[in-house]
Amino acid sequence: MNRDGRSRTRTRAYAAGALALLAFATACGDNGGGAAPAGTKAASAAPQPSGGGGTPVAAATTPGAAPAGGDAAAWAKWNLKPLAPAPAPPADKPIKLERTGTVPVFSDVKTTDKVVFITIDDGAEKDPKFVEMLTDLKVPITMFLTKDIVKNDYGYFKPLQALGNHIQNHTVTHPVMSKLPQDKQKSEICEDQAALTQQYGTAPLLFRPPFGDGANTPTLNNSVQQCGPRAIVLWRESMQIHDMQYQAGDKKLKPGDIILAHFRGPKELKGATMTQMFADLLARIQEQGFSVARLDDYIQPPAS
Repeated sequence: MNRDGRSRTRTRAYAAGALALLAFATACGDNGGGAAPAGTKAASAAPQPSGGGGTPVAAATTPGAAPAGGDAAAWAKWNLKPLAPAPAPPADKPIKLERTGTVPVFSDVKTTDKVVFITIDDGAEKDPKFVEMLTDLKVPITMFLTKDIVKNDYGYFKPLQALGNHIQNHTVTHPVMSKLPQDKQKSEICEDQAALTQQYGTAPLLFRPPFGDGANTPTLNNSVQQCGPRAIVLWRESMQIHDMQYQAGDKKLKPGDIILAHFRGPKELKGATMTQMFADLLARIQEQGFSVARLDDYIQPPAS
């Protein structure tokens, strides 16, 4: 994808060097498929038409389907029709994490439920309208946050966390992890772990390497183990502006797929806003007949 990662800065301290950081951060992993984490190259799908003024129009849901946690009026406010609700979380979690040892690497969840999981990375764009949108729609997301990108406004993500959305580890400076020696890898992961735990009150359970790089290497796996997260999470699709890039050749969602998106604004989205991008994402999910579930509901954390 286009690595135009320039993002407006918000504080004098953050300004120095931030542009270079965000050039990587906003690219985050959906490198036009060039570094597809599951070993297959993501293909670019054609954009779908949007409604007037760039606002997407979602496909109709199954008649009588209930909203995904909000109400029809809330969805109509964003020019969307409600997603069908996700099924009840399974009692027997398909992903079971251990307290010690090698951490698993996964890009999807083994399930027959027709659900997908939305993950959003980095934290560069802090659009208040997106908080309003998630408050209205109650669509679950998982946030992988990068310390140097969010430290100028940790508070932005707290209302999203209050909605039940968990915050996970995505390094301090968003580097290419395989190019770092192990001590630097540990610094990136452990410092982000400490900062996010302090700010949000809960230690991240999951880690996502920038660009998906090094995910399956023993060195990175060992670094993750030493810093606290108990799994490495990749993805099967990445949301661009109006459509997704797919790793699967048939360009279709599958039950349990993890979708990658980013906190991005008009500079990175060719004029589209964060809420317009997210609405397009929901429309694409709905068109294929899927619901959005909470990733944590399918993961069993380590026994205490």
